[in-house]
Amino acid sequence: MSAEPFIRQAVETIIYNGVLALDERRYEAFLADTTPDFRYRITAFSPEIRQAMTWLEHDRNGLNALFELLPKHHVNGAVWLRHAVLYSVHREYDEVRTVTSLAIHHTVIDAADAHVEGGSSRIFAVGRYHDRFRLWNGNWLLADREARLDTRQLGLGSHHIV
Repeated sequence: MSAEPFIRQAVETIIYNGVLALDERRYEAFLADTTPDFRYRITAFSPEIRQAMTWLEHDRNGLNALFELLPKHHVNGAVWLRHAVLYSVHREYDEVRTVTSLAIHHTVIDAADAHVEGGSSRIFAVGRYHDRFRLWNGNWLLADREARLDTRQLGLGSHHIV
């Protein structure tokens, strides 16, 4: 069953506000639109082993702990820009499922690598968000996200970017 227009607008706002919050490294703002039992996964299908791989899996508290640790680690100072396009919204009783196309762009600010020029951009990863939303205290909130990536070469320590 397709979702009513006001439900589509509500979940679309959460998706796009979440993308902006992650781009701007405002992790608390991203988590504010999630349910207390929120789950987050990053997966990719490997044709070599013919199965899905899970690269990251956290509940809301685990994801919050990951975000809190980021300033204590070396973080790439590049600009990250997520381009998201909501493809489908389907209501299934008391929840809404969505599929959103995702491309993550990476722009180098200060090139420490002799092979990369400062100011250059590239596509870092592509895939889709498969999200599930639930009504929580009268508001639609993100309850589950699986970032299914087509890109399988991200580099060490890059999974938090998605």
